[in-house]
Amino acid sequence: MCLVVFAWQVHPKFPLVIAANRDELHSRPTQALHWWADEPTLLGGRDLQAGGTWFSVARNGRIATVTNYRESHTRQSSRRSRGELVTQFLTGEKSPNDYASNIPIDNYAGFNLLVADQNELCYLSNRGDAPKTLEPGIYGLSNASLDTPWWKLEQTRTTLEKLIAGNRVNETTLLRMMANKEKAPVDDVPAGPLPFEIGRALTAPFIVTPEYGTRCTSILLRHQNGQIAVTERRFDARGKSTGDSRFSFVER
Repeated sequence: MCLVVFAWQVHPKFPLVIAANRDELHSRPTQALHWWADEPTLLGGRDLQAGGTWFSVARNGRIATVTNYRESHTRQSSRRSRGELVTQFLTGEKSPNDYASNIPIDNYAGFNLLVADQNELCYLSNRGDAPKTLEPGIYGLSNASLDTPWWKLEQTRTTLEKLIAGNRVNETTLLRMMANKEKAPVDDVPAGPLPFEIGRALTAPFIVTPEYGTRCTSILLRHQNGQIAVTERRFDARGKSTGDSRFSFVER
């Protein structure tokens, strides 16, 4: 149940603003945000179980993030790691749209993918959404198609819109936005196979349950001058912060 909200070419100072929560089992082994030893141009956290990443940026300014697509059943797939969709884009040279248009989508379980360079941001889902180059705007992505009107997505996207309108976009305000633990009203909780209390817990932008929840928040600000600032804040099963990592560099 990950959540990504982002503003593309709408802020006067930051052409790209990304705020993302990674929701995962607390038992899944993970490395914090770092420059990778085996791919020194990549900055991102790392899933130690599958070896990929959910969010990363390259020194040349290429950026990518992936979320799982929520499904009631599992489709047949060769089960290649969806995290490699991020690293393959970042280490390649294709434009965002060209890359997204040539992914062998049937090799993966359901996913949503965002890939961007300095000039283009492209969205793709292998559950019905063909590659699309996005126009300037403010968007939200969770575990369904882009801008699916889930309560958590709409609440967070609206907050981002207000921050931009009020010229209050910075690391602190974005981290606070993504730390929202408010759950959807009872009547807005979708029916499903999960117990009601668990299902309702998943409607919050920031999820706290004993076994599954928000593991980290990632903030990315791309400045007009090419500087990229990335922050990661990590959390334990109680939703308490366990540490921050911050990096800043000029794309080249």
